[in-house]
Amino acid sequence: MRSVLHRDRVRVRVLRLDRKGRPEGRVLDILERRKTPIIGRLLHEGGQWLVAPEDSRYGQDILIPKNATASAAAGQVVSVELTEPPSLHSQPVGRVVEVLGEIDDAGMEIEIAVRKYEVPHAFSPETLEQAAGLPDKLRAADRKHRVDLRDVALVTIDGEDARDFDDAVYAEPYRAGRGKTLIEGWRLLVAIADVSHYVKPGEPLDEDAYERATSVYFPRRVIPMLPEKLSNGLCSLNPGVERLAMVCDMVVSADGVLHGYQFYPAVFCSQARLTYTEVAAMLGNTRGPEAQRRSDVLPHLLHLHEVYRALLKQRAVRGAMEFESTETQIVCDDNGRIEKIVPRTRNEAHRLIEEAMLAANVCAAEYIAAAEHPCLYRVHEGPTPEKRLALQNQLKALGIGVHLSDDPKPAEMAAIAQAVQGRPDALQIHTLLLRSMQQAIYTASNNGHFGLSYPAYTHFTSPIRRYPDLLVHRVIKAILAGKRHHITASSKTRTPEFRKGGKPQRAAKPMSQEMTLWEAAGGHCSANERRADEASRDVEAWLKCRYMREKLGEEFSGTVTAVAGFGLFVTLDALYVEGLVHITELGGEYYRFDEARLELRGERSGIRYGVGTRVRVQVSRVDLDGRKIDFRMVREGEGERLERPRGAGSASSELASVQEADRAIKAAARLHKGAGKATKGAADTSRRTRKPGPARPQPKPRTRR
Repeated sequence: MRSVLHRDRVRVRVLRLDRKGRPEGRVLDILERRKTPIIGRLLHEGGQWLVAPEDSRYGQDILIPKNATASAAAGQVVSVELTEPPSLHSQPVGRVVEVLGEIDDAGMEIEIAVRKYEVPHAFSPETLEQAAGLPDKLRAADRKHRVDLRDVALVTIDGEDARDFDDAVYAEPYRAGRGKTLIEGWRLLVAIADVSHYVKPGEPLDEDAYERATSVYFPRRVIPMLPEKLSNGLCSLNPGVERLAMVCDMVVSADGVLHGYQFYPAVFCSQARLTYTEVAAMLGNTRGPEAQRRSDVLPHLLHLHEVYRALLKQRAVRGAMEFESTETQIVCDDNGRIEKIVPRTRNEAHRLIEEAMLAANVCAAEYIAAAEHPCLYRVHEGPTPEKRLALQNQLKALGIGVHLSDDPKPAEMAAIAQAVQGRPDALQIHTLLLRSMQQAIYTASNNGHFGLSYPAYTHFTSPIRRYPDLLVHRVIKAILAGKRHHITASSKTRTPEFRKGGKPQRAAKPMSQEMTLWEAAGGHCSANERRADEASRDVEAWLKCRYMREKLGEEFSGTVTAVAGFGLFVTLDALYVEGLVHITELGGEYYRFDEARLELRGERSGIRYGVGTRVRVQVSRVDLDGRKIDFRMVREGEGERLERPRGAGSASSELASVQEADRAIKAAARLHKGAGKATKGAADTSRRTRKPGPARPQPKPRTRR
């Protein structure tokens, strides 16, 4: 391994299997070396310049000749290009190609993340030139062959900190037919910014958008998929300004069934820019100050709320799943450091918009499937047979005697989630259900959406920030025109990476050349979506570590949110920050990991720590480079007791008595020769119970960092 670096392509020969059945091999040949720059800290040690990579998967430091430092100072963050690859007997050598600045500079964590995960963050000159040539407002030619909706009270509803406005909604009562054919309900309009009118296939704008595939959101900064001229200008549905849109016009019955829909290009003018908080207040009190201030749109909001309630009924009929979770929002100061972390609460307005967008996405998928046109579907598959069996065993261990069918349906999972509401371990069970399902991906094969319980589902509602939505718009326009949209191969297609033993989620099937191109585009968009998520999480983890570094030694109350064989992950109540309590910090006894129950259980005392257990911890260590926070248990025995004899004392007092007994046994061992074997047996038990090695090993100390 000394001659290779992370992301090199190699040829390997499997030599043997280890005792766990895992293959071991040897690198025979290096097929391709990645030429992407490596980000790290420039250090000067013993007269030698070197760069310690920011990404821990690069296992070697990079030597820098003294004339190749580009005037960077020791301690600064730099980007390095390799000039000599590593070999069995020498370290890699490189040169500094970019100096990013000091590690404490505001926004440095984002600069590191976009380069570490290779997120494209600069538009090409051709793209910027094309964007600059776009008009500032609509022209007469843009309005041709479009439905005029400028007199319809469409409004946008987004968060206070929203950075793009790409969807507008409107609803009104609807009644048609008579007798048995009578339909009473609502007409629901979802208008989405018509990005495809400005971004054409093969143009520089399209090539850059495809390469990015998605916008990347960081605290205080966004790396958009499209230039600002489009994302905040022509395609942003600002109030009082004419905009082009693709409209999904739906008829929803009183029981939430979609009785019909149509798609058409339109021109409209948003009547108001509303926020979730504002709309929730208006719906909660129709005579309050917010409602009086927006009296012109209040009747339409009430109709939207009625449509939402109807769609919600149908959601329950379908058996769609909804799990408990707490989303957080990082609030930063002017220097880009965390000021506070607050929970992001979902209100009726959030759910209203969510149901409207789901309805439009479903209509788009059905429309494309009915036309038998290739497209990218948003597919979420249920548990594999292996995961279904594991979930069944875990539920049984938790005392939930629910039998899952061989091919579980979403309604079965939703029923379990509903049945455990109110239990102290409800969060733990919801976590098990979520982990049993596969990750959602973009693919040309329509396999339905398991979580939402839809036979066909796609993404139509965010073409400003997601490339698959832009493709869906192009396909719908082609179908409306009686044509077909043909996708072309791109040199910028990014092959998905599968880490930690991961495997491709679907086996390759024989397909036509066109379907192969669609499948490749789906894999590219899925991979870049994961890349964006990883980059965002990396920045948030860095900010949280920096935030917690100032709280070393402080004590907090928290809740166990995950359990592994090497310790507990605890989320602090007040700060919403997660850290690890290593198994060695749990006290003076041996803990066994129960994989079925997802808990650690003390062998002698019976104390157990599972998801949902309340604990008191102290911040003991913060590793900024490794993005890790470690806690120490300060109040032992707050875990639940597995079996507690009648009249027994508290968990902590019993643990103290166990420790006292241990000391007595050790004292007796020094007096009696025969006690040596017993002590050795106890040590063997220790090694056995702690056998599940840390999946999160502590990094080797590097004094220079």
